[in-house]
Amino acid sequence: MDIKSKIRIIDNFPKEGISFKDITTLIGDGEGLRASIDEIANYLKEKQIDVVVGPEARGFIFGVPVAYALGVGFVPVRKKGKLPFDTVAVEYELEYGKDCLEIHKDSIKPGARVAIVDDLLATGGTIGAVAKLIEQVGGEVVSLAFAIELTELNGRDKLKNYDITSLVQYDL
Repeated sequence: MDIKSKIRIIDNFPKEGISFKDITTLIGDGEGLRASIDEIANYLKEKQIDVVVGPEARGFIFGVPVAYALGVGFVPVRKKGKLPFDTVAVEYELEYGKDCLEIHKDSIKPGARVAIVDDLLATGGTIGAVAKLIEQVGGEVVSLAFAIELTELNGRDKLKNYDITSLVQYDL
């Protein structure tokens, strides 16, 4: 299936000069959603994944069904103050400022093999922070999987120590 054909492009959103890749058309299409989840799960199947991690919120959309398909658990990474138990936090740089992500301290067993699943690889900042959280709690990041990759933003370069896959690529 041509997954790229299921993604809507919205020019000049959220601001002038941005070409937004809208996954709502992909996840709203049963065949497209199934194909994207199946493709990511098939890629990860041989990697002996113990748990899938996804950052809020779109990482939940792809991460939970991938975890289900692999027969493993899912661990959410959330913005500061959203998780109810003891957490580990990491602050990271955004284009204009900083943000903070958290994970439950006990969510990943030491040595667990982890796949991070998200909708988009852009600059790699958010996923780099998620990987750091996983490593802080003792997990091993085995693979990073994305529906979309914006190649011109060079996110792969920041994450070059990890195995990375993406279903579709855009030059911007």
